[in-house]
Amino acid sequence: MAACSVSAPPLSGLLSLVIPAHNEELNVGRVIPAATATLARLAERYEVVLVDDGSTDGTVAAARAAMGEEGDRLRVVSHAHKSGYGITVADGLRAAAGDWVAFMDGDGQFDPRDLEKLAMMADRADLVAGRRLRRADPWHRSVVSHTFNILVRLLYGVRYHDVDCGFKLMRRQVLVAASPILARSALLNTELYFKTRRSGLRVVQVGLTHHPRLAGVRSGGRLIPILRAVRELVQLRWELARSWKPPPTPPRRGSS
Repeated sequence: MAACSVSAPPLSGLLSLVIPAHNEELNVGRVIPAATATLARLAERYEVVLVDDGSTDGTVAAARAAMGEEGDRLRVVSHAHKSGYGITVADGLRAAAGDWVAFMDGDGQFDPRDLEKLAMMADRADLVAGRRLRRADPWHRSVVSHTFNILVRLLYGVRYHDVDCGFKLMRRQVLVAASPILARSALLNTELYFKTRRSGLRVVQVGLTHHPRLAGVRSGGRLIPILRAVRELVQLRWELARSWKPPPTPPRRGSS
């Protein structure tokens, strides 16, 4: 993984990084040291929130070992059984205490040091979202993602590329505006975009390198979950129209 070449100014307050993980014992040992080194450069105070989604391997033990002397900065949220991506990320976002909250996958396909690239845009946006410049996944996953993004544009009016990229940084105000999070799948990313924009908050995207998975088993990409996601795409849009309204005035923005 190549280090980021920019030096981001510190973010004010507490910075939380949420890492969802299911059976990522072989990956979190690489992800967490790079993450903590980056967090320490970006904020005076930081925490790592690991959401263990019913892992049956040593994911949590590997994470604790990787934290080393910074172990008191690690918080673990545990699921007794596998609950899926959306629930796992949402639980991490609710547990995070930061003034700034980021999340990224624990499978090693994103470089944690790229969080600096997102932080460099923090003075311009309330939600800074990663966008994979090129997916390091099988071709069919790229086709599914492209189709998904077209449906998101049609149903939600969210006109951004790679909406489902799982690497984002946001102000606390975004989570306040987006609460409660309704999505129980990867549609959580769509919901964040939709509610952020409808709440009058700013969104900026940053291009990121997507790396091949080096260990573990890739989840998602199967036909039944894909069909379920399409159904949920319609259901969530209906639920948002029925039960959610943006705040009467945009939440007050903090300063970076």
